[in-house]
Amino acid sequence: MSGAAHLAGFLDMLQAERGASQHTIDAYRRDIDDFLGFAATHALALGDIERRHIAAYFEAQARDGLAAASRARRLSALKQFSKFLVASEVIDDDAFELVRGPKQARALPKVLSIADVDRLLTAAAKRAETASGPDGLRALRLLALVEVLYATGLRASELVALPRSVLTGDGKILTIKGKGRRERLVPLTGAAMAALARFQAATGRDAADNLATGASDYYLFPSRGAEGHLTRQRLGQEMKDLAEAAGLDPDRVSPHVLRHAFASHLLDRGADLRVVQQLLGHADISTTQIYTHVLQERLKQLVFQHHPLSKER
Repeated sequence: MSGAAHLAGFLDMLQAERGASQHTIDAYRRDIDDFLGFAATHALALGDIERRHIAAYFEAQARDGLAAASRARRLSALKQFSKFLVASEVIDDDAFELVRGPKQARALPKVLSIADVDRLLTAAAKRAETASGPDGLRALRLLALVEVLYATGLRASELVALPRSVLTGDGKILTIKGKGRRERLVPLTGAAMAALARFQAATGRDAADNLATGASDYYLFPSRGAEGHLTRQRLGQEMKDLAEAAGLDPDRVSPHVLRHAFASHLLDRGADLRVVQQLLGHADISTTQIYTHVLQERLKQLVFQHHPLSKER
């Protein structure tokens, strides 16, 4: 079997046994495909790969400017693929087992202030009030998306793929299936529920202007595209446009940044770290702890900027 065939088997295993999302599958495919291309260029069969070959590959990646975080992610994917090959008896030795990833400083997430988020939400609400026709429907959709995103801290992929059935019941709590198909409950704010209700009413009232006429009615935010729902990329583009309208730097605004803001603002007001972990759907609390570092950095900046002695020393 070729390397590509073994990769297909590995990806099938990830999907069947670990419940990996299509986004995760695609990321693994890209990372492992790149290394398989390197191996083919150097006429290396899977069983011929040694640590020196792996070192040469990652040295080339670094020279080409691939960030340390991206190299670490790629190494993680290759380590899992190599373990799969050993377990499948395709190769005898795991050359990746003792390979160490690049050292990298853990970057603090970008976070919007409460005032920034308020400006973003205000701009979205203003659009929803003033636009009409298809533009009005898109404005109502964006308002619902941004309100729900800030109210719940959902991942962009989770938000755009919400099924319409998620609103059954009283609509105050959403049941989310996140990474690894783990379920969690997230409450909605009154503003988020109101924005969703307005969007739902508008799509039902004027089907001719529906953003997804002819598409499946399975998704809460349907689309005529191949995925059947609004894409993460389209949501990101619309949020950057909204940031400009709100007078914010578009480079500082994205669905993931609003997820960071949700977590940081909760912790800033005394929320328990374990509760925030559950709301975000983090498997490991160490992932959630990065937000405590954000708050610490903010406190340092406040002291340095405003303490009367900070500029005298």
